[in-house]
Amino acid sequence: MMNHTALIPLLMTVFLLHACNTGASLAAPPLQPDTPQASAEQPNFDAIESIVRQGIQDGQMPGAVVVIADRDGILYRRAFGQRQVKPTAEPMTLDTVFDLASLTKPVATATSVMQLIGDGLLSPHQKVADHLPEFGKHGKDKITIADLLLHVGGLIPDNSLRDYRDGLDASWQNICDLKPIAARGEKFAYTDVGFIVLGKLVEHVSKQSLDQYAKRNVFTPLGMTETTFNPSTALKKRTAATEQRNGQWIKGEVHDPRAHLLQGVAGHAGLFSTADDLTRYGQQMLRIAKGKKSTPLSQATFKMMTRPRDVRRDSQTIGTRTYGWDHRSPYSSNRGDQLSDSAFGHGGFTGTVMWIDPDSDRVFLFLSNRLHPDGKGSINRLAGKIASIVGANASDSSNTDAKTKADP
Repeated sequence: MMNHTALIPLLMTVFLLHACNTGASLAAPPLQPDTPQASAEQPNFDAIESIVRQGIQDGQMPGAVVVIADRDGILYRRAFGQRQVKPTAEPMTLDTVFDLASLTKPVATATSVMQLIGDGLLSPHQKVADHLPEFGKHGKDKITIADLLLHVGGLIPDNSLRDYRDGLDASWQNICDLKPIAARGEKFAYTDVGFIVLGKLVEHVSKQSLDQYAKRNVFTPLGMTETTFNPSTALKKRTAATEQRNGQWIKGEVHDPRAHLLQGVAGHAGLFSTADDLTRYGQQMLRIAKGKKSTPLSQATFKMMTRPRDVRRDSQTIGTRTYGWDHRSPYSSNRGDQLSDSAFGHGGFTGTVMWIDPDSDRVFLFLSNRLHPDGKGSINRLAGKIASIVGANASDSSNTDAKTKADP
């Protein structure tokens, strides 16, 4: 009979094989804020509380969750205010589930597209119509995957809600019937339509719906167990409320009207998640940037995704975007002014912000439901102030580390 000592190597082999097959150990869960940090110099984030509480007092949002992390642990993680004030009050908690709105674009859709590119099933310079011929009508046959990822495909920002009222097939046909508003590559126009098309592309190439593909190939391998389209009843109970629809408070259903008519799953909006799950995603991107991990993207594919590219309007460069992410563009007020040039991020209409800064080794999350209860909140500049604190502290930490190495 084999003794327990002899079993240990066998059990370790089984565990490692299981981890490789399932991705269970590819991304460790975020460390809790009371976990001792490796650095002797703790960043000073004292100013964040007053900024957030002032925003709540000014009616910019009822509450928020703020997280700052590096690739190995949590540096700051706090919940403020309320996740719901009407019809009854509910406190904001660290495990609150948020409607991410346009954070769906990079976290679900663009990450899925880039994984398919990394797997050789797509190329950024392929024409979308090569895979979806029906999309190529009215001069859209030249639009590439890269054009859509950068919002320079010449598509309208949003087509009429009427185009979505007759079901999924009719909605797609109406998108295919759209005419461009500009020649491809000539005009940066932030567009939901382009990412709805990219979501359809993921579905076509993978033979899975966008939500299924992202769950199996992005979220589950990273341990993002509470990131999903169309949340379960259990998750809905923890969801931050937004506005009213047909006299009912929206809680656990997507706020975006087009995503709602598309049954909650769309390339531009519809994803729900928690601060901890998004921290897992951000930390994994930092590890991939350093060549320490390769799921869901290889380092080469990650670099392709996050390289800044000029975008133009009226024959002038107006900023930089990456494939699926913002970099420095007219939409970057939530970036602040202290993150490094390697930082990429995105915001969501509901009041969500995420920035990932590989050179500074930082993930920054500001998650709120600024639309609740009256749709009048505004958080981008507030989030930008906090992002500046994050960047400044990261720079201070880097300078301290450099001095320590120089003067042992």
